[in-house]
Amino acid sequence: MFISFEGLDGSGKTTQVKLLSRRLREQGRDVVATREPGGTPLGERVRELLLAGKEMSAWAETALFAAARAELVELVVRPALERGADVICDRYVDSSLAYQGVARGLGVEPVLELNLAAVRGLLPDRTFVLLLDPSQALRRAGGGRDRIERETPEFRRDVDRGFRELAERFPERIVKVDAERPRREIAEFIHGALRQPS
Repeated sequence: MFISFEGLDGSGKTTQVKLLSRRLREQGRDVVATREPGGTPLGERVRELLLAGKEMSAWAETALFAAARAELVELVVRPALERGADVICDRYVDSSLAYQGVARGLGVEPVLELNLAAVRGLLPDRTFVLLLDPSQALRRAGGGRDRIERETPEFRRDVDRGFRELAERFPERIVKVDAERPRREIAEFIHGALRQPS
């Protein structure tokens, strides 16, 4: 399986990646957990540019995310899937669709086209979008720590709207998760959803 987790910073996706990874490993499965941007030497350098660097144009930002993603798929995701491992990714293509496509105003279709080329069409089998009120997510995340987290409340609301629109647009792949629920309850819901046919 290839599984991704999406949501605003502070929504709890990183926690759910860890909980699901541990649970699947306890079941004897080979699990590769990774994150975006990052997960490779190039990806980590790009992460520094994107999150700690100076301001940049929306398309430059989008292209950098896609470049890091292409490297992650080539070096980590596809080889793991080919050997039969489960891959769990903290953010993937849907983040670019929500952040750059919707919130930056570039459009979902052009950003999707760029990313599908970068990952050679590889999309997750299942994507969990943890939905949480943007102001609550910001409080949980502890405020604006990096370049993107320092964006305006309006930007965060647009990202949230983007994730909700994507869940409606791709219901066969994306599962909406109420991130206000307790983390263990969320973990049980996610595990149950993975056992259901898509």
